[in-house]
Amino acid sequence: MKSRVLKLATLVELGACKSQTGLFKKKFGGSVRVTEKLCEKVAALFDFDWAARHLLTAQAWAEYDRATAPACAEYERVMAPARAEYQRVKALARAEHARVRAQACAEHERRDAQACAQFERVTAQAWAEFERVTALARAEYTRAMAPARAEYQRVKALARAEHARVKALARAQFERVTAQAWAEYQRATAPACAEYQRVMAQACAEYARVMAPACAEYERVMAQACAEYERVMAPAWAEYDRVRAPACAKYARVMAPARAEYARVMALAFAKLYIGDVRLDVRKRIQR
Repeated sequence: MKSRVLKLATLVELGACKSQTGLFKKKFGGSVRVTEKLCEKVAALFDFDWAARHLLTAQAWAEYDRATAPACAEYERVMAPARAEYQRVKALARAEHARVRAQACAEHERRDAQACAQFERVTAQAWAEFERVTALARAEYTRAMAPARAEYQRVKALARAEHARVKALARAQFERVTAQAWAEYQRATAPACAEYQRVMAQACAEYARVMAPACAEYERVMAQACAEYERVMAPAWAEYDRVRAPACAKYARVMAPARAEYARVMALAFAKLYIGDVRLDVRKRIQR
């Protein structure tokens, strides 16, 4: 039986991929004697089309291309209807999936809109109440401060006038009078400030209390909407996979013998031409 040696080093130098060189090394080690029987046996494992392009001379490659053309044509002929049927079923499944998903998305958006509207309504009421209470507190604070501020300004003006008249004596008197005025100011405004802080604290606490159930309700409605979305989508995905499965199986079943025959013809054509071909120097082939 005619044969010819093929080395792993040759494949590596010609740029074969790691998966193919690794498989070659695992099955044959550093080299193998190529025969038609061996190529036919491993036709489905190795890329003989790549081997023909890189290991055959130009003349042998042309003969390889001519010899494998009928197998390629038959492969494409068998593939065409299987591929078309696969694409048709896949398109139907995708369309159904898109339809169910659109419905689920619409329902999700509707529930989300309702939850947002409820959230906005409740928070608007809480914010309005917050603004009302703080406005009253602010007004009371301003009202309580006004007399003290007026008195402060009056005493300060007198002190400044006295200071302008007798600079040296006025400075000491100014400090004395303004210190008393500031103490009075602090004393007069302290209750107003305390009341302002108290009312603000109550308003903030009330705002937080009103907001808590609104936020909880929003989260609850959103969780239900998401759960419903997932529930509606689950059968759609399952139906998509179910409809697609027979088409995929049929496609694989129809393709298997065609692929095997295609690989077998390619392997035999390569073996015949490689064994009978005068191999070029590897470095020259790389340069070409």
